[in-house]
Amino acid sequence: MLAVLVLGAAGVGAWIYGELDGNIHAADVDNRIGGERPRNMSPGSKNILVVGSDSRAGGNAAYGKGLETMQSDTLMVLHLAADREWATAVSLPRDSWVRIPACDRGDGTRSEPHSFKINASFAIGGTGGDVGTAAACTIRTVEQNTGLRIDHFVSVDFQGFKGMVNALGGIEVCPEAAIRDEKARLDLEAGCQTVRDEDALGYVRTRYSVGDGSDIGRIGRQQEFMKALAAKARQTLTSPADLYGFLDSATRSITTDRALAGIKPLSALAAEVKGIPADRLTFLTVPNYAREADVPSDRANVVWQYPQAADLFDAMAEDREPDRKALEAAAADPVHARSVRVRVLNGTGVAGRAAQAAEELRDLGYTVVGTGNAPDPADRTAVLHAPGMADHARVLTSRLDGVTAHPDERGAGQVLTLVIGPDYPGAA
Repeated sequence: MLAVLVLGAAGVGAWIYGELDGNIHAADVDNRIGGERPRNMSPGSKNILVVGSDSRAGGNAAYGKGLETMQSDTLMVLHLAADREWATAVSLPRDSWVRIPACDRGDGTRSEPHSFKINASFAIGGTGGDVGTAAACTIRTVEQNTGLRIDHFVSVDFQGFKGMVNALGGIEVCPEAAIRDEKARLDLEAGCQTVRDEDALGYVRTRYSVGDGSDIGRIGRQQEFMKALAAKARQTLTSPADLYGFLDSATRSITTDRALAGIKPLSALAAEVKGIPADRLTFLTVPNYAREADVPSDRANVVWQYPQAADLFDAMAEDREPDRKALEAAAADPVHARSVRVRVLNGTGVAGRAAQAAEELRDLGYTVVGTGNAPDPADRTAVLHAPGMADHARVLTSRLDGVTAHPDERGAGQVLTLVIGPDYPGAA
């Protein structure tokens, strides 16, 4: 996507078009995603799924062995506003524990729905080695967990990233402490310095040797690095030779959906977004917390924080510019799913509906304290809560599409009541 911005800033002559157009790989994605996709709620805006691929094939083999499937290292959704006046890039931590839908594996088999790390979706779809099915499974997973309609897909690999940095003469970073990370092949002293090639790649890949060792910390470094990369590209790519070197590296390393593949469609997109002010290109990470808070035995993954995550995705779906400061303030004191205690009552008259809903909620980390039948039939699904429990109710309703919460003076203290009606959407 940085290449798109550079294209818009520099323009594209015929000399570039002929040389670079054939570099871009196209993947058949649209025909493999399947049905039940979210509705496009803001025509004119675009959601582009960007994947940093750490496949160990070809030139990437030096970065690790033993990985038999395609891998994704970085995952983000770039939202371009319909008026092209602002854009927001939202990083989705690779360790996010989400529901992965059934996917075509690309080898003639199909996976079963299950919960796991979000980056597994790329590996599942890429079992047969095809980027198209890998992307399709990732798109299905992101769409079903965010409610966002994904319009385009872009994947970039290690080699292309290094080439772009090298074409700019490197990027300055200022680590507060020395970094020694054998896995990332990185050995940096503390203090400001310009990194390129292996050091640049290692800097954005390093995880366990910096800070708290989390993927969240790494995402922050990646976002800051990309801001610096974009700024330097716009400032320094003034000569045809420099521009060509940068775009040659970028285009050789990217794979897109068929609609976006090629210099012409990328240039058209660049022309639309080149005027976005730097202060309205926002990088965010989906609000999250350690899954250990809900499942004490899981110390490796994170879960998205609700209702803040839902608020962020709703804003993007409706083409409303997210307020980073307000989002971070709202997410400062999370209400963990485990602390939300729920009694599920069946108001449908159909046996087993309460037990089914209870199981879905337990899978999401909520504490189900009991099930039973509602005293009266329910026309619509609703969450009832006692005074003072509105925040907990929002955490629950944010996972139940279209379900609203209502105060109930007879509510049982800190226990919410979920009354299942015939419209129950299922927990997502």
